[in-house]
Amino acid sequence: MKAEYKQCLEACYACAAACDNCAASCLREENIEMMRGCIRLDMQCAAICRLAAQFIAQQSDSAVALCLLCAEICQQCANECGQHQHDHCQHCAQACQRCATACGEMAA
Repeated sequence: MKAEYKQCLEACYACAAACDNCAASCLREENIEMMRGCIRLDMQCAAICRLAAQFIAQQSDSAVALCLLCAEICQQCANECGQHQHDHCQHCAQACQRCATACGEMAA
C-alpha cells in the first residue's frame, strides 16, 4: 500500500473515533440545541471516514473518488466543531482537518 494511502487510512480511523467521541460528548452538554449541527456532522463524518478507510483497505477503484467526498465532509465537520469551545469539539476539529488534508493528498 502506498504511503499516502496508509496515512489517509489511519487519519480516517482517527477522525471517525474523534467524531464518535465528540457526538457522544455533545449529547452531554447543557445546551444540546446549540450542538445539534455538530452532532449531525459528527455522525456523517464518522460514517464516511469508516467507509473511505474500508475502500482504501480493499484497494477499491472508487477509493479516490470516495476520499474526495470524505475530505469535503471532514472539512465541513472541522468548520462546525471549530466554532465550539468544548475540548471534544476542538479535538474533533483538528482530527477532521488532518483527515481532510490526508484524503486530499491521497486523491491528488
